[in-house]
Amino acid sequence: MEFSIKSLRFTILIVALVHVLSGCTADRANDRVCIDNGSICLEFNAATGAFTGFLDNNSGYNLLGENIGNASPWEIEFADPEGPSRIDIGSAARFRYMKRDSIFLVMKWTKFAGIGKNLEVIATVSLDSVRPLSYWKISVRNRGNNQIRQVIYPRIAGIRKSGDEYLAVPHWMGQIMKNPGERLSAITGAEKKYEWAYPGLSMQCMAIYDPAVYGFYAACNDTLVYIKNFSVSLDSAGSLVYGMHNFPGADTVSDLYEPAYSAVIGSFSGDWITAAEIYREWAGQQRWCRESRFIKGLTPEWLEKTALWEWNRGRSWNVLKPAEDLQKRLGLPVSVFWHWWHGCSYDDGFPEYFPPREGRESFVNAVTDAGQKGIRAILYMNQRLWGTTTKSWEVENAASYAVRNENSEINTHIYNIFTNRPTASMCLATDFWKDKYASLCDSAINTYMAGGIYMDQACLALTCYARDHGHPAGPGKYWAENFSILSGKIRNKINRDKQCILAGEGAGEAWLPYLDLFLTLAVSRERYSGIDNWQVIPFFQAVYHQYAITYGNYSSLLVPPYDELWPGEFAPADPLEKLHDDFNRQFLMEQARSFAWGLQPTISNYQKFLASDRKEEIGYVLNLAKVRNRGLKYLLYGKFLRSPEINIPVAGFDISRLSIYAGKEGKSITRFHGEFPLIYTGTWQAADKSIGIAVASISDEPFNISFETDAGYYGIEPSGKVNIIDRQGIRLLKQYSDGQVKIEYKLKPKDICIIEIEPAKNNF
Repeated sequence: MEFSIKSLRFTILIVALVHVLSGCTADRANDRVCIDNGSICLEFNAATGAFTGFLDNNSGYNLLGENIGNASPWEIEFADPEGPSRIDIGSAARFRYMKRDSIFLVMKWTKFAGIGKNLEVIATVSLDSVRPLSYWKISVRNRGNNQIRQVIYPRIAGIRKSGDEYLAVPHWMGQIMKNPGERLSAITGAEKKYEWAYPGLSMQCMAIYDPAVYGFYAACNDTLVYIKNFSVSLDSAGSLVYGMHNFPGADTVSDLYEPAYSAVIGSFSGDWITAAEIYREWAGQQRWCRESRFIKGLTPEWLEKTALWEWNRGRSWNVLKPAEDLQKRLGLPVSVFWHWWHGCSYDDGFPEYFPPREGRESFVNAVTDAGQKGIRAILYMNQRLWGTTTKSWEVENAASYAVRNENSEINTHIYNIFTNRPTASMCLATDFWKDKYASLCDSAINTYMAGGIYMDQACLALTCYARDHGHPAGPGKYWAENFSILSGKIRNKINRDKQCILAGEGAGEAWLPYLDLFLTLAVSRERYSGIDNWQVIPFFQAVYHQYAITYGNYSSLLVPPYDELWPGEFAPADPLEKLHDDFNRQFLMEQARSFAWGLQPTISNYQKFLASDRKEEIGYVLNLAKVRNRGLKYLLYGKFLRSPEINIPVAGFDISRLSIYAGKEGKSITRFHGEFPLIYTGTWQAADKSIGIAVASISDEPFNISFETDAGYYGIEPSGKVNIIDRQGIRLLKQYSDGQVKIEYKLKPKDICIIEIEPAKNNF
């Protein structure tokens, strides 16, 4: 209701302003129109509406280039039978504008030629009363009823390049790229662009910045989870262009398209953490944070107490028995993330999961026995795929409920490189699929005693053009809405006393009210992507850590396994061969990132013999889990903060890129060499205001941690004490006073600890 009212208000405002604008001509004597709130000043061409200036008043820096030209702040693409047709402000013969006041501008374009001849475009740009933020909305009146494929608004062209800028994007967990302009220019082909879908991006924001010069902040305040894209591209002059791609539904009967949300464009001084803090201020006020299962205390106690996840595959002897060994060595709760338990072949036989491949009785006995030892297992079940060569695909007429493309066809995809059997995505809006999947979860939990379900390919949204699935055809907001219904159906079948969880792939802000746990694998990005121009950052955790439990990585000391149900000719001779010890430091790096960035630690493909054959690496994981367990007020419940400036050593070492399962003909490992930090840090604030700085070394040498910080920066008392939390326990390092915290602490080789700054008021 809230957003319907907002949309109505916007429409009423536009209607009223249209009458004013109809009599308002551009002032040719003054070639620009500006809005200014004291923090930023936005400038538009008074004759065309081109966006020509973006001045940060504090720094005096114009984020847009001087020779930007007639850059259109919007583009509209039509669905044309002979190919897409685009129009922008250059297609309009008439432009009018009105400044409602010094911070609110309305612009109107009419008299278009060709396909847009009956079009009217009205765009508003308003400034925050104080902050360096602006809000952009658009209304497209399409009297000709030509089908609009997308409306790109805002489109910010001519973003100035400093030569040392970064692009930060919340792709899953988050990643940054240095000098994106250079990377884009290296792309072969006419279109030099990066484009990401949301949901898919875990949040609706990104940033382009040079910490010493400027920061360009882009976001969206959509709380209804409409499908949209975000892009960064190069224009013909080599400047960066930002775009937000809005998608009308395919069945729009109205001649008016108005996205039910605003884009946010702003300026800042800082880096990606600064951008995360800006977004977090908005995000923390949204429904998905208020209704987060974690924040509402709905996540089971066993999940919060899980000290380590084991991610193994196959039958219970290869999954639960190694978990028991890990738990004995650790002395803390271990939980299991279980693939390939099901009776069907992985990645082509879904959803024919039951009975388990080892049989019902053996499976239930093994899960029950592990549960009595405190080990909970969550089972893999893809929440959208159906194998199109399965018997059930035909028998249950699944094709009728699959996602359809614009031509009403089912798009299939081959995930299994060994069998080459296709799968199709099921439409989440259909009751058939929600009921089918909920019944599978019912069996897994109530019959087969699982501790929860891992819902693969969650935190994404698909576009379906079927007209008989109970949703508007084309893009929209129905995917997230129906995930809410699906999760409710699943939970309604489970007695809460069972304390079962739902986990999902990746991370997604809108899924916080529905999922208990999020698999954020980007800590192992190099293992699945190799070394490229992107570097992983904990962007999602920086915004949502205190609202969501994240876990997972691909960190393994063994060559990945091979499903026994796949073709035998591709099976490796030694399916769990040890990786070369050249890659041991990569394993430690993945674990160190998880610790410092607030994830529940995970080890993949663990076997008992590794405790002796890779004693140092397994010892590192166990030590890490123990230290983390002593600092849960920070690393589970804490809020992300900027870490103090520490001079971190960097070194080169080898990286393996390999499939999560063995590749064909043994060609699964590619070797890279890269430069990486040897110390990983993350700073967290507990509910009692204490500060915990997580530190994990992967260095073979000792290292002196040396830094100075102001207690006032973290909003804590000017005096108190500094503790060291490590595997020995908690011990006093020093006292601090006068607001100055000076730390000198010598890390041992491969040391792990939390440096705790405890204000005086917490000492009583």
